[in-house]
Amino acid sequence: MKNIPTELLRTFVTIVNLGGFTQAGDVLGRSQPAISLQVKRLEELLNCRLFQRNNGLQVTEDGEILLDFAQRILDLNDTAVARLSKSQVSGQVRLGIPNDFEVSFLPRLLSHFGQTHPDVALEVNCDLSVKLLQDFQQGRYDLVLATDSLDDSHPQSQSGDEFHEIIVWVTNGHFEWPNNQPIPLVVYPTGCRYRKQIINKLNAAGIAWRIAYSSSSLLGIQAAIEAGLGISALARSTVPQSLHSHMELHECPQLGHVKLVFKHDRNNQSDATKRLYEYLHAGLEQSAS
Repeated sequence: MKNIPTELLRTFVTIVNLGGFTQAGDVLGRSQPAISLQVKRLEELLNCRLFQRNNGLQVTEDGEILLDFAQRILDLNDTAVARLSKSQVSGQVRLGIPNDFEVSFLPRLLSHFGQTHPDVALEVNCDLSVKLLQDFQQGRYDLVLATDSLDDSHPQSQSGDEFHEIIVWVTNGHFEWPNNQPIPLVVYPTGCRYRKQIINKLNAAGIAWRIAYSSSSLLGIQAAIEAGLGISALARSTVPQSLHSHMELHECPQLGHVKLVFKHDRNNQSDATKRLYEYLHAGLEQSAS
């Protein structure tokens, strides 16, 4: 029976997640030729092709099958290592995260984090980013993920604590546009950066609008859109599966990008906070790739 080295699987998964050999090498601390050699070893071990390189880098059908197994194997490996490590991480972390990430982003990662770090108690609160940043400055959180600013142009670079995501229009897939009437909007309360961006863009385009529904909960926003009360906008990775995302919609303009930032005190944080930051950072990096 053959055994697959986990380091080869980790390299393979990283390449797929980041979309390239060079990018994977930067993360794993290896040169591009070394990454290529690891892929070759893995392909020879499994006697199959994992990537097609004729027209860009594409995962083969065998590669797609391996990806599912590889991710589960690495999850089990990392969980075992963390649980059996002598230097167990413990303590409490106060985490703040935007409302729209509470469903799409948070549960999966926190579930995995809880399995690997059972001695860490998490106190999680979801709120508008403006409020999260204010409370962080007042010392109410150890770690915050928030939308910090909006940018109309495609971002050229980003720092290690920043990610950029496209903002998309969101509908129920069969929304009926009102004739000669303002476009009904489903939005978060005043202070939400998405709300401000939607209104600024529509005003600049000369398109009439009205607030049809406002909720501080993503579930409330989702229910209102599904019911056909109006349209909204979200970061692309946070759009619920039951809804439809659109770069351009009817006469509505493109919405640009949102900048997501982590806020934490690197010089004064516990091991538990640092470990949670690493988990969330990696998860956001994967979802944005």
